[in-house]
Amino acid sequence: MNLKNMFSGTVIMGAALLALCSLCGCSKESSGTSGGEDTPADLTVVKFNVDKKTVLHNPLNGWVMYGSASGDPSYWDREIYVSELGKNVRVRDYASACYIRTSWRTFNPSEGVYAWRDPSTKLYKMIHGALDRGLPIAFRVVVDGRDQGENTPSFVFDNGATYWLENAKYPLRKTPYPQDPVFQRYYEKFIEELAKDFNDPETTAFIDAYGLGKWGEGHNVVYENGNAVTENTERLKYEVMDWITDVYSKNFTKVPLAINYHRVIGHPASDGSANPNSEKLLNLAVSKGYSLRQDAFGMSDYYRDWERAYAATWMYKRPIIMEGGWIVSQHSYWNDSRGYRKGHPEDVRQGEYDDCKVAKVNMMDFRVGDETTSWFEDAFSLVQQFIAEGGYRIYPEQVSVPESVSPGAKVSLAHRWKNIGWGYFPNNIPQWNYRYKVAFALLDKSGKAVQVQVDNNCEPSVWTGSKSFDYKTDFTVKVPAGEYVWAVAIVNTENDNIPAIELAARGELSADKWLKVTDVTVK
Repeated sequence: MNLKNMFSGTVIMGAALLALCSLCGCSKESSGTSGGEDTPADLTVVKFNVDKKTVLHNPLNGWVMYGSASGDPSYWDREIYVSELGKNVRVRDYASACYIRTSWRTFNPSEGVYAWRDPSTKLYKMIHGALDRGLPIAFRVVVDGRDQGENTPSFVFDNGATYWLENAKYPLRKTPYPQDPVFQRYYEKFIEELAKDFNDPETTAFIDAYGLGKWGEGHNVVYENGNAVTENTERLKYEVMDWITDVYSKNFTKVPLAINYHRVIGHPASDGSANPNSEKLLNLAVSKGYSLRQDAFGMSDYYRDWERAYAATWMYKRPIIMEGGWIVSQHSYWNDSRGYRKGHPEDVRQGEYDDCKVAKVNMMDFRVGDETTSWFEDAFSLVQQFIAEGGYRIYPEQVSVPESVSPGAKVSLAHRWKNIGWGYFPNNIPQWNYRYKVAFALLDKSGKAVQVQVDNNCEPSVWTGSKSFDYKTDFTVKVPAGEYVWAVAIVNTENDNIPAIELAARGELSADKWLKVTDVTVK
C-alpha cells in the first residue's frame, strides 16, 4: 500500500497538532489514521525540509579533487578566496574523493616493489594524506609513455615485453603492446597486488580501470608498429578489452570500476568518426560491471553527439564520472566551436557544467592547480549549483510513525523519499549489489540504536527525476518499555546496518548519523 492510499479518506488534524520544528527543519502533524489491531490508532507525520546547501560526502557523488605528485601534507590545507562568500575556503572540504592518475612505474618501480606500501614514497604520502582526512581515493594507472616518459616500469621490457618507440630521441618513452603476453603477465600481477590493498569500498571510491592509450584515456592505442590499422586491429581491440576488463573486474569485486566512453575506444586513432565497434567494446566492459567516465566534457570537438547518445543509453543504469577537457591555463579554449571567449575561463566552466547536466553525471572534477582555482574564483556559483542539483541528493520528504506503542506490537510505518539531484544513487552496480537500504531505528536516551530494522522493499536506485516514492513497512517493537526516538537512515547492509549515506534533510542527527524523526514512548 502506498502512502497516498494509506491516507485516503482520512482527516488530517493539522490545525490542532501542527508543530514546526524550526531548529531541526521539520514539521509534525497527526494523521488521525486508524490502524489494525496491532497498529496504534494515531500516526504522527513528520515532514522534513530539504537541504540544498550542505556539501554531502557520499560515494560516487559530488566533487573530485586530484592528488598532487608532491605528497606534501600542506596540499590538503590549500585555501582559495571566494568573493561570493567573502572568505577563504578549503578545497578538500568540497570533495568526496581524491583522484590519483599516475604511471604504473610510480606504483611499481621495480619487480616485487610496490610504492604504496612504502611510507617514504610520495605516492604513499598522497594516498594516506587523503585517507587520513576522510577522502577515499580513486586511481588511473597509465602505461603509455609517448608524451610523458617511462610509464611502464623498465623491468617489464627487460623481461621481454615488446614495445613501440615513437621517437628515438626519447628512448624511455616506450609504448607497450597490450596484447603482448609478457606485458599482460606482469600487469596482471601488479593489479592483483593493488587489489589486495584497495579492493575496499571504505578506502577506494573507484578505479579508472582501462588506462591504455595516450594519457590512459583509451584512444590512440598501439597494437602494431606506429598507429597502424591492419586486418588484425579489430580482433586485437576486442581481445585486449576482454582481457583488461577481466583483470580488473576479477580483482576489484567491491570497488566501482570506470571506463572512458568515446567513439574511438581502444582504437589506434585519437579522433575522427565513430568506429563501428566502439559501442560493442564499451558494452563488453559495462556487462562486467563497469561504470562510465569521460575526459572531454565541455570540449565540443571531442565530446560530440555520439558520446551524448551513449551516455543517454545508460542513464540511470550506470553512473557517469566527469573530467573537463580544456585546461584553461594552457589550452586555446577560445577556438572551441562553442564560442568560448578568450580571457573568460568561466565560459569553459559553464560549458562543462551544461554537458554534465545533459549527461546526468554523478561526479565533477576540480582537477589541480589553475583549474581548481578557476572553479572557485571564476565559477563558484556553479560549484554551489552542482552541490544543490547535481549527482544524487536524497532525503525523506516525510515519515509517519506512532508516538506511543506497546512492547511487541507490530506498527505500520510509512515513508516518502525524493532525490532532487539530476543523477541517481547507483545502488544497482554489481560491486555494490543493492547493499544500501532504508532502515528505521529506535534510539535510546544516549542516542544509541537499540533496534534496527531494514526495509528491503524499497530500492534507492530508482529514485530519479525529482519524483516522490512512497513506501510502507511493518516494524515489530522489540525493546522494553521506556522513552525512545524514532530515527531513519540509509544503511550499509554489509557493514552492520550503520548509516552510510548523508541525507539532504534538515534535521537532527545522532552521533551515528541516524536522522531523528520524533520521540516515542514504549509502554
